[in-house]
Amino acid sequence: MNASPSPLKTPPHTTNAEGETRCVGVELELSGMELDTIAQLVAKHLSLTVEHGGRYDRKLTGDNAGDWIIELDYAKLKRLGRNDRSEKTLANQIDQSAEEVLAWAAKMVVPVEIVSPPLPLDRLQDVDRLIEFLRQQGAEGTEDSPLYAFGMQLNPELPDLSAHTINAHLKAFLCLYDWLIKRADIDLSRRLTSYVDPFPKAYITRVLAHDYWPDRDTLIADYLADNPTRNRALDMLPLFTHLDEKQVNQALNDGLTKARPTFHYRLPDSKVSRPQWGIHEAWNDWVEVEKLAADSKRLTACCDAYLAHLNDPLSRITNNWAEKVNTLWVDPLSQ
Repeated sequence: MNASPSPLKTPPHTTNAEGETRCVGVELELSGMELDTIAQLVAKHLSLTVEHGGRYDRKLTGDNAGDWIIELDYAKLKRLGRNDRSEKTLANQIDQSAEEVLAWAAKMVVPVEIVSPPLPLDRLQDVDRLIEFLRQQGAEGTEDSPLYAFGMQLNPELPDLSAHTINAHLKAFLCLYDWLIKRADIDLSRRLTSYVDPFPKAYITRVLAHDYWPDRDTLIADYLADNPTRNRALDMLPLFTHLDEKQVNQALNDGLTKARPTFHYRLPDSKVSRPQWGIHEAWNDWVEVEKLAADSKRLTACCDAYLAHLNDPLSRITNNWAEKVNTLWVDPLSQ
């Protein structure tokens, strides 16, 4: 088994509010192989057992952390694949024909998604090794076709669920966003979509203000007012649904958001075919967000500097905030 191509950094908080090791869920989109081939390869590499779900998803069992899911990332196809075909009505026959057309088209643009269970921090290297294994088997990512807009998403469990901790991480992310975008080198196919729309400037300036330390209900309400969408690089809806499902559903009841006590970091591309690429690249950059959030003095100074930059039109034209972040606000070893 190959070693991880790069060490994974340790965040400032390694345990949750219960004192247990924090976990991270990983969602990786890829192509180049059929669903069942990928399911068998992942099962082989991780010593798991494949169980069939619907026509477009497979469950892998046997991991102490929980089940892995391998699925064709297309909600319509999954719903159709689970329909009861026992009654051969005309409607079902028409629906099945439509499904077959969708399935054929999906192979060209829809990725297979590998969804891990919540993995303890010390198991993230398992994901890097899995990516290396799949790369050797011919897995393809965003860079392999102009039609691919594939991503890798991280779901880091929070150190605790207090409004202060959530807000500190949100402030830190907004401050480092330009740097993260530059580091991630997002492919054109994803930049042309709405998968990772930026936060509105009015919302950014509100959150970064000195006196913005609201209670949980206000924090959620303010977010929903300006971001009633899942298409943010840092999607807070799963976390806020976990904390107050009723409040979120009143603003956005799309049936797609899964409640969980995690951030949902959606920015990184899936570059699975690129040598040495792995989860370590996105994870180590994310750790810089957590480090800034954990240092109140540095966070306040960074918020002030970024607000000054945003409020100065000349600065926005002549100064590169991502370069300032690179120089002043992140660990030099991350660059």
